[in-house]
Amino acid sequence: MQKGLLAAGLALAAGPLAAQDKPELVVYTYESFVAEWGPGPAIAENFEAICDCTLRFVGAGDGAALLSRLRLEGEHTEADIVLGLDTNLTAEAAATGLFAPHGRELPELDLPVAWDDPYFLPYDWSYFAFVYDRERMPEPPSSFEALIASDADIVILDPRSSTPGLGLVMWVEAAYGERAPAIWAGLADHIVTVAPGWSEGYGLFLNGEVDMALAYTTSPAYHAVADGDPAKAAAIFSEGHYMQVEVAGVTASSDQPELARAFLDFMLTDGFQGVIPT
Repeated sequence: MQKGLLAAGLALAAGPLAAQDKPELVVYTYESFVAEWGPGPAIAENFEAICDCTLRFVGAGDGAALLSRLRLEGEHTEADIVLGLDTNLTAEAAATGLFAPHGRELPELDLPVAWDDPYFLPYDWSYFAFVYDRERMPEPPSSFEALIASDADIVILDPRSSTPGLGLVMWVEAAYGERAPAIWAGLADHIVTVAPGWSEGYGLFLNGEVDMALAYTTSPAYHAVADGDPAKAAAIFSEGHYMQVEVAGVTASSDQPELARAFLDFMLTDGFQGVIPT
């Protein structure tokens, strides 16, 4: 993503707030984002250093569950921002009427697709992949059909609550079209469980309970940088990989719309982008 942008705008936005009691900005996001090992704590520290505010992250399940919660709460939600939806959900989310236009003039973004959504801003992107351990699996499958023919155990994620889970459904559909039901039938014997969210599913892989887990092509970089573990790798499938762009949006009922939009600007700076890769 583009870094180091709109810093002056952030300073101007924060200035008038300094003379008041510190406002609170509430951000609904997914559980792994707010975890101690996730990016949330460092991002909160970085934003609070410039906003003269309190940033409170609320873990609300996995990505798809965020939209369900917002629908239940409606205009009475305490959320100022929802962070963690993706492009498979943006049209549905906008149709709820619960989001306000972001009103930002975007710089050139480091995205492989054009971006002109009036409600949501992207903050990261990657491709879905099945991650494995080179030491446990020297020869990983190189396609869905090879995975079906292998003896590998996998964990997938519930598409009703998880954006990666929904992404896998879209990936198989995009790769196989009318043959998708047959691919799912073949995968069934390899699926140990359908986890409700990414953290639960990936935890099974890290604990050695499954051979492969649905994650991202960039996941091994996290292990190499944060854990010093070069053994994790993403299996490259011949069908290609399905892209996910994660986004954030301001709620229409936000009590802090100016501060919320300042946070959207902040998402494109080093204080946010420098934390996300690891």
